[in-house]
Amino acid sequence: MQFPHKIAPCLWFDTQGEAAAQFYCGIFPNSRITEIGRYPDNDHAAHRDRAGTAMTVAFELAGQSFTALNGGPHFKFTEAISLQVYTDDQAETDHYWNALGAGCDPKTQQCGWLKDRYGLSWQIVPKAVIDILGGPDRARAAKAMAAVMQMKNIDIAAVQKAAAA
Repeated sequence: MQFPHKIAPCLWFDTQGEAAAQFYCGIFPNSRITEIGRYPDNDHAAHRDRAGTAMTVAFELAGQSFTALNGGPHFKFTEAISLQVYTDDQAETDHYWNALGAGCDPKTQQCGWLKDRYGLSWQIVPKAVIDILGGPDRARAAKAMAAVMQMKNIDIAAVQKAAAA
């Protein structure tokens, strides 16, 4: 196995790691599954019913390495960690929002955050909004943030308009 990055997130799934990796790789350009490790055929009680199924799935999203681990139902994703996707324009923002949000509960969506069908949290973050929020004009940033807090998917033009008001 090759290790192209010093640090790579490992995402714990019950049994859906391979499906999740395929889903994510279908959304991001420059993405691929690089290796699948399968549970061995043995009589270890914890793995007996998983023999031959994917145990780990190594994959890359936009060149970033990840591992999906099918470790069982013991742990769930929480909002305490999310993956940020920085976007260049509204079309790209909408693409990632719609693709990652497909099949998710709309109640898990707020101000650019969503929880996907596998329970993983994502932030779809337009770079133009980051520039306003981090800019030197704090009154402008406050107006932009107030607009963002009312949105689900970020509308760049609406944030810019609110910031200029």
